[in-house]
Amino acid sequence: MKRLSMLVTSDGQWVIEDSTEFLAVLNDPSPDYDAASFAVKNLGFIKFQVLDGSIVEIELHPRNVQLPALLAVQQQLLSSQVKLFRIKYFDTAWHSEIMTASEPAITRLSELCAPAFEPAVTDRFLVERRDYSGLFTETTSPLRFMAQKWRMSLGYFDPSVIPFAIQHQLFSLMVIAGVKVRGGDPVFRFIGDGFKWLQNEYQFHGIGEPIANLPDKEYGGWLSEFYKSVAASGQPRYDIVTAAIQTDRQVKKTYLTRYERLLLPWRTRSDEIFVSLSSKKLMDMDDAEVEGSDWPSLSSASAKSA
Repeated sequence: MKRLSMLVTSDGQWVIEDSTEFLAVLNDPSPDYDAASFAVKNLGFIKFQVLDGSIVEIELHPRNVQLPALLAVQQQLLSSQVKLFRIKYFDTAWHSEIMTASEPAITRLSELCAPAFEPAVTDRFLVERRDYSGLFTETTSPLRFMAQKWRMSLGYFDPSVIPFAIQHQLFSLMVIAGVKVRGGDPVFRFIGDGFKWLQNEYQFHGIGEPIANLPDKEYGGWLSEFYKSVAASGQPRYDIVTAAIQTDRQVKKTYLTRYERLLLPWRTRSDEIFVSLSSKKLMDMDDAEVEGSDWPSLSSASAKSA
């Protein structure tokens, strides 16, 4: 098999694997290890190979990739005549994805290299991240069905998703938001009728509204960032959330809830990415009255439902 193998340095320079230029950048003239793999995993290099003139293989560690390296590879893909692309990327293990056109390959690289999202610290909302891959072997959580559906659908949203959610009793606590491919605020496309803290039939007149415009603006803004992050990264997010949601500003009523949630990114035929929320209630204290800023203790609520 004929193989042309090159690497892009963290500052966007192209070097041939094992060349003098590559070893100079590596700062090791005679490595006794796999120097290319070391550079990819630890130094933010991207490995770019053309196999038999028919397959482009790209290998990277997204967390370490810098923007100049990413742009250099994407620019190369734009001019490529090859129609088959394989992206190999590392997080806690190696993964591999196949694309049949350069445009989705370019988009996927951007998603993989999107900056890691860190939720804002707040005294009203607590998030505990979980490994979503564990859902595939989980036997007790109904959210595993939607995780399996997403994987089997290769992340593409089609008319079978809604009936599937209904079949597995996930529909009433489901939300679908739309996020423009080029970025923007997530807007509601569907809201299930199981969110009892939403008043005045919000599940109907809230469609088309930004998530950030929820009646509790602080909660809406906090939620919106998660949806944007999932859309940008193209990766699921699985959390346990504890929240004190303000339902009435005048009398200081709140809805204290703890729930398991799964956010999934779906490609569509439009210029939007859909992000679906599937959730399972773990604890609710409906319309708890509090005075001023004395919100219910989220840490104690978390402990009670554990």
